[in-house]
Amino acid sequence: MDVKSLFASQQYAALKPATTPDPKAAIAESFAQITENFAQTLKTSEETSMGSMYGDADPHALVEALSQSQLAVETAVTVRNRVVEAYQEILRMPV
Repeated sequence: MDVKSLFASQQYAALKPATTPDPKAAIAESFAQITENFAQTLKTSEETSMGSMYGDADPHALVEALSQSQLAVETAVTVRNRVVEAYQEILRMPV
């Protein structure tokens, strides 16, 4: 084996762990991003609602913001219900 082949195989072995995805990290990142998006949607809706009360926002923006927040909350509730269902199903499994 020549030196170049040895060096290339050593570099590959050293970099291989860095390129393999970590599913736990991906799930954590995804969950963090979803949570941030949810919070941002609610914050934007609240700001638009407050602006509408003071007369700064038009009614169309208010209706759009409220429908987005309603959809976000319904999605969060659905995800929560699915997680609770999965947990209850795990509890029913025989050990």
